Amino acid sequence: MLRYVLRRVLIWIPSILLILLAVYALAFYGAGDPVKLIFMRAPGDVAYNPERIEAIRARAGLDQPFLIQFWNYISHLLTGNWGNSLVTGRPVWRTISAAAPVSLQLGLVAILLTAVVAIPLGVIAALNQNRAADYAILGSALILWAIPPYVAGPLLMVALILVLPTGSIPYGWGGVFDVRILLPLAVLSMQPIALIVRQTRSAVIEVMGEDFVRTARAKGVPELIVAIRHIMRPVLTPVVTQLGLIMITLVNGAIFVELVFGLPGLGRLTVESTLNSDYPVILAITLIGATLVMASNLLVDLVYPLLDPRAGSLRADR
Repeated sequence: MLRYVLRRVLIWIPSILLILLAVYALAFYGAGDPVKLIFMRAPGDVAYNPERIEAIRARAGLDQPFLIQFWNYISHLLTGNWGNSLVTGRPVWRTISAAAPVSLQLGLVAILLTAVVAIPLGVIAALNQNRAADYAILGSALILWAIPPYVAGPLLMVALILVLPTGSIPYGWGGVFDVRILLPLAVLSMQPIALIVRQTRSAVIEVMGEDFVRTARAKGVPELIVAIRHIMRPVLTPVVTQLGLIMITLVNGAIFVELVFGLPGLGRLTVESTLNSDYPVILAITLIGATLVMASNLLVDLVYPLLDPRAGSLRADR
């Protein structure tokens, strides 16, 4: 298992380099020179000072060829230097370290809420197939799935503004134990809960037809024990895979939720950095996102042997 983990981690290195190279190339050959773009948005006639622009470009190393710029960026990255923001001049690491914990905490709580709510509901719906409970759970899941976060968030915010006093609107970030997290957490978890409910229900219905489940029921094992001991283990394998993919989406894609509810996370920072052409910050966010994707996939692979020992033996043989 350790050898498998080390092999996967070593594969990350060329993958992350290729991702950074692609993003760096898009920034270099894409929207234009970032310093000129920043100056063009500045008030007054500061954008018409070419000498100052060239001096800033030279100080930031943007006057060098593409490959030299990319090599310098990677070299500095290996020493822990993520560069400085082109807009604020602050170290990129300080900006990222302030925003990343917000998105990570929100994503972890959202995925925990999804698992705690959706998996039991999916099992209940499967055990009551084609009954009132099944129809109610599937209907609710369908409604949740049909409302995207960028629609649910603004609508709920407008509704709260109309109903609640101005000072009590849940806007901003106060930590995972603050009451203001409830609304963005609900918006962020709506579609994942609907997806996991449907997948859990389908997996449980499929497993219920297996021979070992029928044998357990024939022996008189209570239905609750059959569901927990015999059905849940094979069901959780595909569900855990889906939860890993959802975790990536929640952390990397919570842009609208963070903008609507004023959360200072990576999603909001991504929008601001893109609008301001702050390429060092964009590269850092890309690096974190790519690492998160690979780490989530690795975590899912490590959980597999706990759910299915056969999967563990297959990975140990690799």
